Amino acid sequence: MVFLLRFDDICPTMNWRIWLEVDRLLLERNIKPIIAVIPSNKEQAFFIENEREDFWNYVKERQKIGWIIGVHGYQHLCVTRNGGILGINSCSEFAGLEEEEQEERIIRALEIFRANNVTPDLFIAPWHSFDYTTLRVLRKHGINVISDGFSLYPFVHYGVLWIPQQLWWFPKIVPPIGVWTILFHHNFWGESELRRFEIDLDRFRKKIADPAKIIAHYRDRRRPLIEEIFDYTWKRMLILLRYIKYRG
Repeated sequence: MVFLLRFDDICPTMNWRIWLEVDRLLLERNIKPIIAVIPSNKEQAFFIENEREDFWNYVKERQKIGWIIGVHGYQHLCVTRNGGILGINSCSEFAGLEEEEQEERIIRALEIFRANNVTPDLFIAPWHSFDYTTLRVLRKHGINVISDGFSLYPFVHYGVLWIPQQLWWFPKIVPPIGVWTILFHHNFWGESELRRFEIDLDRFRKKIADPAKIIAHYRDRRRPLIEEIFDYTWKRMLILLRYIKYRG
């Protein structure tokens, strides 16, 4: 059993005060996370601090030391009320759109990455919402790994490797098996969340894995039926408990 750490909504105008502390904690412990980078942020909630002109150089430097870089949609705008394949949020930047429009958004996102000499390692949909058209377009443009879903272990489906993302904080009870991605939203943190993160980071340090190694290990794995059942059950439980709210 291992954890992966994922941080969403990385952009030039994010909460740098908190993020630089998170960055320091990760570097000091040699922990390599997944970071979801918004190519062209238009979401008002993430205009928190002045834009950092060295943002893309920062992303490149982190990728060089082994951090996994995800392309987090295009502009992080809610353009449909379609929950997509997972059906856990009624908001999406992709699900329900025609293929031509989805492809245009993905092309523009990748062009921004390319212009800044960054090649994304995987795709992360805002609000966990995407459909099979999204996956088809991603494959067409060379992206065959996503971070999402509720399986116990990574698996290949529809020609794409899914790295499951099941938690939003370190659990009080450690699961005995599985690869568990914890999604953090640092833009909404204050000092108390930062302190809690540092304590949990030290508590669970030995169970935190390198996402690049996980991707390589599970690249050809097919999901057994028992994990499909887990997927359905975990998702129903989260929705019932209202655990998944806005933050995508």
